[in-house]
Amino acid sequence: MRLEKGAKHCHVSLMTRTRPQIVALTDAAAARVQSLLLEKEQGFLRVGVQNGGCAGMEYTMNYVTQAAPLDEMVEDKGVRILVDAAAVLFLLGCTIDHEQTPLHSKFVFKNPNETDACGCGISVTITPAVAG
Repeated sequence: MRLEKGAKHCHVSLMTRTRPQIVALTDAAAARVQSLLLEKEQGFLRVGVQNGGCAGMEYTMNYVTQAAPLDEMVEDKGVRILVDAAAVLFLLGCTIDHEQTPLHSKFVFKNPNETDACGCGISVTITPAVAG
C-alpha cells in the first residue's frame, strides 16, 4: 500500500500483484473435462481434497451447477473449473492430467505438495503450500 498526499486529501492506492494460478490442466485433462461437462450438461467440475484413506487425504472431483461463495475459478486451456476454497493451499502448483489406457481412464494429480501416497494410489499425504 502506498500513501499519496495531495493538497487537501490523503489518497490511498492499492498495489496489486498477480496471483499464482492454483492448478493447471494438461491438454488431455482439459479435453476430458470439457467432454464430461458437455455430456453431463453441468456447469462446472469442482476439485478439492477431503480427509480419508490410509495416507490421510483424497482428491475429490464433483459436478456442480454453480460456484460456492468462496470457490476459486480457474480457467486453463479454454476450460473453467472450480477449486474448493479449503483445498487451495493443498493444490497450489498442482497439474491435473488425464490418462487413458485399455484398462482405465482417470484423472491424475501431479502435486508438488504431496509428500506420500498409499500403495493403491488413491490416498495421499499433502502438506499445505506456504502462501507468499
